[in-house]
Amino acid sequence: MALQLMKLLVTASTTTSIDPEQEKFFYVTTAETAAGATLSIDTADFFDDTGTEATNLPVLNSDNSYFNVYINGVLQMEGISTYTPGETTEGSLEIDVPAEGDPILEGTSIVLEIINFSPTSTTDVAT
Repeated sequence: MALQLMKLLVTASTTTSIDPEQEKFFYVTTAETAAGATLSIDTADFFDDTGTEATNLPVLNSDNSYFNVYINGVLQMEGISTYTPGETTEGSLEIDVPAEGDPILEGTSIVLEIINFSPTSTTDVAT
């Protein structure tokens, strides 16, 4: 008898669920931030969708998350902001206002949007 490659015959199907969790935090500036300066917003300065003062900025899931910053409803470039999760005095959002640009005026709305994904997969194997 000739040599043969022996292998298993297995049928499998995988279902993956992404399950995004979105959180939004709001802030209205109380003073102008000049071009070339940095606006630092502490956790306690934000309020959530219900109008309640924020107590904790969420941790970003490694490789499964991102954050967006909107100033006056306009999505900003990634390189101007730094996000630090945590409670009051630990967590913050810092926005570096470009030196060549315009200032952030008093009364400007800032929205911080956090998106964390919790992917799960199940595989059914039929032999």
